[in-house]
Amino acid sequence: MTATHVLVLNSGSSSLKYQLLDMSADAARKATGIVERIGEPAGPADHTEALRRVADELAAHGAGLDSPDLAAIAHRVVHGGTRFTDPTLITDEVVAEIEHLIPLAPLHNPANLTGIEVARRLRPDLPQVAVFDTAFHSTMPQAAARYAIDRTVADEYGIRRYGFHGTSHAYVSRRTARLLGKDPSEVNVIVLHLGNGASASAVRGGVCVDTSMGLTPLEGLVMGTRSGDLDPAVIFHLTRVAGLSPDQVDTLLNKRSGLLGLCGDNDMREIGRRMAEGDEAARLAFEVYVHRLRKYVGAYCAVLGRVDAVAFTAGVGENSAAVREAALDGLEPLGIEIDAVRNAVRGSAERLVSTDTSRVAVAVVPTDEEREIAQQAYSLVRP
Repeated sequence: MTATHVLVLNSGSSSLKYQLLDMSADAARKATGIVERIGEPAGPADHTEALRRVADELAAHGAGLDSPDLAAIAHRVVHGGTRFTDPTLITDEVVAEIEHLIPLAPLHNPANLTGIEVARRLRPDLPQVAVFDTAFHSTMPQAAARYAIDRTVADEYGIRRYGFHGTSHAYVSRRTARLLGKDPSEVNVIVLHLGNGASASAVRGGVCVDTSMGLTPLEGLVMGTRSGDLDPAVIFHLTRVAGLSPDQVDTLLNKRSGLLGLCGDNDMREIGRRMAEGDEAARLAFEVYVHRLRKYVGAYCAVLGRVDAVAFTAGVGENSAAVREAALDGLEPLGIEIDAVRNAVRGSAERLVSTDTSRVAVAVVPTDEEREIAQQAYSLVRP
């Protein structure tokens, strides 16, 4: 009997998310969950105990970690640098390479590696596959990926645009093409992944040609707690004039900026409530957020030349009609027309919210990163 189940693990520093999917049934979910507070008094002692809890929960669904139906364990890894551009079977050499990339993702890659180490120890006989957030963006041309700094310094320290949320951008761009009844190779899509972290991508014929996040997930759109695009001299000013240390600036820009820094809230629902009550700080935060979005949509229209669709995804993108409407307001000369009635309808289905006469389709496409990771992993290991 052919094993068709893939266990997807997303290992954080204090959490372990998991999904079990059956690839013989259109990636149907068999189980999903999260183990939290790893290393805390109220939680499991370490990731080994956390994965054992996952195994127990899977066994309760009749598909334990030792199940013969399990074809592979797929691991989300945030940063693959320029080395990893495809799903990759995990070996000792691959683990060493991911460790080498830790300086590019110091908060994420170590946690991802912990999950890999524990899973390999518990199931050393099973194929383990790494799927990288950066991989989808590795197709960017050098003109988009390069920063205009000293080339020798950039090459020595790996300084370039890598991009993130790649599994989401890959999945959503492909599903958007299907929604239009076309093959992904025929469609140019601007994908707006809007969650607490947010990023945009320009996808030409299924291939990423530009994205908003850069060396790290800090660049680009305004996010829940991250600043997005910023004059680099702001950092010099804060260190020289305000006396902040590099670590303090890092904390400011990553954890105390974005919507939170502008109005004290990073939840778009709360910002919307405050705006309705006349809160000017919340309104300004919203306007800064959508202004940046509109700039990127316009820029990527120029990058792509022809745009077939703009697709919104992730928590804010899927659920905030106000953000979608405001971000595209005034872009009718670019052929983008949103239908207010369709846009206001809530739902979890893939759908078009543009007018019938819009030259560019506007889509809401719920993302499914775990499904994308499972599909990529299974394509690598299936017999």
